[in-house]
Amino acid sequence: MKAYKFPIFIENSRVPVFLSKFAPIDIWAISFGVWVWCRGEMSDRTKNHETIHYVQQRELLMVFQWILYGLFHLIGLIKYREGNKAYYENPFEREAYANDQNLNYLNERKPYAWIRYLRKQDEAV
Repeated sequence: MKAYKFPIFIENSRVPVFLSKFAPIDIWAISFGVWVWCRGEMSDRTKNHETIHYVQQRELLMVFQWILYGLFHLIGLIKYREGNKAYYENPFEREAYANDQNLNYLNERKPYAWIRYLRKQDEAV
């Protein structure tokens, strides 16, 4: 896995516990800006998943990724009428889940790779 100065990993945090009260899923870890908060200790896979999100955010100057993430989630809620499905079909999540086991992914990843996950939501990438 490529060494990044960021994100900053914060383990054994209550932040995901608190945010889970408002989310459609039970949050284990969450990336926001340069920070990643996790309920417990993070595996390499979780760190990779959240670092993929950090890179997505950095590409879109943080704020635009958050806006797009929210927009994709709203579209998913309208389309699927189910928060869990909307979460997993979000293109940012699709890229992260599809590649979080490949610890070399961030070395190979092309900029804006999440765009290829915009294809028809139910279609396998």
